[in-house]
Amino acid sequence: MTEADLARARQDAGFRQQLLVENLDLLLVELGRLRTDPAAIDKARALQMREGAQLAVRLADLLHALAPEGDGADRPTSA
Repeated sequence: MTEADLARARQDAGFRQQLLVENLDLLLVELGRLRTDPAAIDKARALQMREGAQLAVRLADLLHALAPEGDGADRPTSA
């Protein structure tokens, strides 16, 4: 992410949401990789995973706050 991306995200809510989604996806992929890598089970990696999970929750909260009302994000899906 560049400084120009950050500046645009401050001005453009749609772009900001897109960046949050992309970064949340990247974070979740990395957390999954760390979780399944047997060589990664040490104290430092456990701390990284915890911090990553906390960041993922913060990003999800931000995305939820940016979601337009009435988009169905709050409603559970019916089976």
